[in-house]
Amino acid sequence: MSVVIAAVFLALGGLVKGATGAGAPVLAVPAIAMLYDVKLAVVIMMVPNLLTNIWQWWQYRKSISQTRFVVMFALAGAIGTVIGTWLLATLPQEILSLTLAAVVFVYVIFRFLRPGWVLSDKAALKLSTPVGVIAGALQGASGISAPVSISFLNAMRLERPTFIATVSVFFLMMTVTQIPALVALGIMTPSLFGISALALLPILVMMPVGAKLAERFSKDTFDRVMLVMLSLLAIKLVADALW
Repeated sequence: MSVVIAAVFLALGGLVKGATGAGAPVLAVPAIAMLYDVKLAVVIMMVPNLLTNIWQWWQYRKSISQTRFVVMFALAGAIGTVIGTWLLATLPQEILSLTLAAVVFVYVIFRFLRPGWVLSDKAALKLSTPVGVIAGALQGASGISAPVSISFLNAMRLERPTFIATVSVFFLMMTVTQIPALVALGIMTPSLFGISALALLPILVMMPVGAKLAERFSKDTFDRVMLVMLSLLAIKLVADALW
């Protein structure tokens, strides 16, 4: 049953990623962490993160409009990922679960409180390095950088193709950095790599479906559903960690 539930959330994550360019780890990591633990959740998402972001970057590569910003943001994310991966290897499971729940709650609250926040291109360039490092650290430690990375890019009000191209490069750079770090720390094993590869299947199946649905439903619809699901998952993570 746990495997079935994990597969369902991986598929839902693929649906949202196909529609919006992000969302697979946001849904899948809390669900897998709830069923197993945060370290396993982070490892399982490595192959899906790598290949789906290569796919979406290639699809939307011509839509990147601010190359300097994208490069600075992605490199900063890679640096932060190394820091976060070390935290993942050293912190107790209860602290990791509570950290992940806190990250999810911050993301949900921010999305509800500041839906219309707009960030200028000039300000975004100045903030790209510190925000990238923080987002990368969150990604490395909890498997989710969305409270920082997605909120930051959403605030720039990028067009959908530009947003997908930008976030794909950012996630791809973090994943390429984190996989060797996980191997070096003994967290990523050959068997877990195989499980991670299998986790790619439900995501790949649902990504084209999400892309089609994006043509019929607004991004706000996907956001509302995702925020409700995330809130429920975060509550369960807190309950498991405390009791």
